[in-house]
Amino acid sequence: EENMTVTEDFSRLENTYQMEAEVCIIFSDFGKMQNVCNLLTEKLGTSVTISAPHFYHTPEAVDTLRRQVCVAAVGNTQRKAQEVCRLFGQSLGKPLLIREEETKEWGGHRDGQPSDTSDSLTLQERIQNATVYASCRVSAVFEIKGKENKRNKLP
Repeated sequence: EENMTVTEDFSRLENTYQMEAEVCIIFSDFGKMQNVCNLLTEKLGTSVTISAPHFYHTPEAVDTLRRQVCVAAVGNTQRKAQEVCRLFGQSLGKPLLIREEETKEWGGHRDGQPSDTSDSLTLQERIQNATVYASCRVSAVFEIKGKENKRNKLP
């Protein structure tokens, strides 16, 4: 309900009254949006007009994307360091320093400002224009431990 606004307009046309309603809904799930559009079209037929969707990203969603990309970059760095340690017969210890060097985002648009308002775009092109990509470069310093000989642990 908090993501929906309804504007109604009543007018008199000769001896009848006409009501027009505009319903604007913010969806965070594309599938739900399609289901609602299909239901409205099915129930109301030609009396309903469904406008093309406007896609945008909230600042919170972009912040979440940035955090996810940074965490993934740190995980990738750790896996690469583990592979290098295995190559030299060592084991990876705890991280001593992790630094986010650079974060980039590109594509799409934010805060409801479409990058292309052309009505001639297909739905797939609109989705593509609204897609945001992000990358993060991190550097990490890990402790390296020598592999202990298992025979030395036996009593």
